[in-house]
Amino acid sequence: VQLQASGGGLVQAGGSLRLSCAASGSIFNINTMAWYRQAPGKQREPVATLFGNDNAGYVDSVKGRFTISRDNANNAVYLQMTSLKPEDTAVYYCKVVLRNVAYWGQGTLVTVSS
Repeated sequence: VQLQASGGGLVQAGGSLRLSCAASGSIFNINTMAWYRQAPGKQREPVATLFGNDNAGYVDSVKGRFTISRDNANNAVYLQMTSLKPEDTAVYYCKVVLRNVAYWGQGTLVTVSS
């Protein structure tokens, strides 16, 4: 499985972005899909995880602001981010788990200015 993340950019605090992660093949059989992020000088952390089609979990700092979703028809997973804060600045990575093997996208940079 190859993943291509996109949608990052520069946005002012309070703004919104939608990240996309396109898979090279069908995601129908992929149960776990997730977005992680890594801020400068920090470890990579999970931001949002989707189990199946609608069982989502979020890190506390983004609850109520970020939404993870999947589109099986287009083999994609999305991260809708609203009310962005400067502390959301990071490289965002998508990840899927298929047959207990994790696959990562290349990362997309999100910069939130104050």
